[in-house]
Amino acid sequence: MRFLEAALEWEEQNLSPFATKTSASLGRLYQEDPCPFSTCFQQDRERIVHSKAFRRLKSKTQVFIAPKGDHYRTRLTHVLEVAQISRTVARALGLNEDLTEAIALGHDLGHTPFGHAGEAALNRLVGHFRHNEQSLRVVDILEEFSPDFPGLNLSAEVRDGILNHTGPQKPMTLEGQVVRLCDRIAYLNHDVEDAVRGGILQEHQLPLEIREILGHNRQERIRTMIEDVLENSGGQNFIAMGPEVGQATNALRQFLFENFYLGSVAKQEENKVFGVISLLYEYYHENPQEFRRVAGHDVQIMDYIAGMTDRFAIQEFQKRFLPAGWGWRDEERW
Repeated sequence: MRFLEAALEWEEQNLSPFATKTSASLGRLYQEDPCPFSTCFQQDRERIVHSKAFRRLKSKTQVFIAPKGDHYRTRLTHVLEVAQISRTVARALGLNEDLTEAIALGHDLGHTPFGHAGEAALNRLVGHFRHNEQSLRVVDILEEFSPDFPGLNLSAEVRDGILNHTGPQKPMTLEGQVVRLCDRIAYLNHDVEDAVRGGILQEHQLPLEIREILGHNRQERIRTMIEDVLENSGGQNFIAMGPEVGQATNALRQFLFENFYLGSVAKQEENKVFGVISLLYEYYHENPQEFRRVAGHDVQIMDYIAGMTDRFAIQEFQKRFLPAGWGWRDEERW
């Protein structure tokens, strides 16, 4: 059967005129023979999901550092929620779901251990570090897929969406713009739920004007935001919320910064993050002989630390800077 040809024909017949068609892709950095049964965006999604960087997201902080409960979000569950919301929006707007999902699953591959606190620590140490730029570096250079080229050799549209899911520049595709907006929809709502689970906030403490516009629980807020995006973006060459819901969403974000993201009891352990990251950074500089992959170079050390999970970073710190207890003998002698 002509699997790829059938997929391309389906896109031409069913996707919106504003959607990114596989046939119009700007291609990859390195030439590859086309897959006979899947599109380039489907292949990109598979390469991301099977990467080591993707698997490490399960042990990287979303908001709470190394939470003891099983139901707090990690960076992995965050990207899965972003992917789900993004695909819902893309499907309703007639956009390319495969491209949307690939961007969503790959957008946080460059996040550091300990979340944004780790990102801020590396930024201070190396002079410039942004997790979206590191995510692109992961898929372009650090991951391994084929001996014929570095990185995963993703399509230009996926790479652009990963790089520009945050920051001053918007993605060049509507699919990338969907992920950029749905990233915010996801984290604002699941962070409220985690804050409630952690006893830091209660739903009724959210400002009444926000609850009246967006809804009184996570499900209502997500539905309101999605419906608003669809109403304001349908048939348009842009992705956006309307003024009322957009302002309420920004107000919710500001409320979380003031009452959760900065200065709450959930963030107290973040004070220790810079010490952990900076001591490891200095140690790797002074002992390059121990690390074949690190070799004492600033960029290599940055890559090494950024790729760590919370657990591995803590283990490395304990190994390098805390004394190991001597094993107990079978019989204590005085």
